Amino acid sequence: MQQSLRHLQLHDKARIVAISAAGELGRRIRDMGLVTGTEIEIVGRAPLKDPVAIRLRGFTLTLRNNEADHITVEKLEPSA
Repeated sequence: MQQSLRHLQLHDKARIVAISAAGELGRRIRDMGLVTGTEIEIVGRAPLKDPVAIRLRGFTLTLRNNEADHITVEKLEPSA
């Protein structure tokens, strides 16, 4: 099921399927390594749910919810 990165919960893992941001925001998101096919994990959230901390490619990155709204992900099933 595809959804916005904003709606993932703590410890959820997902794969990026699309970036809908254009222009400067789209370029900035891609420059941070958030590109189609990248696997991510939600590793933290601020008390008011903004920003969200994600782990990808061996580093942690924080995004505001308005940035996360432009990233469509497909949730991965937990490993057994």
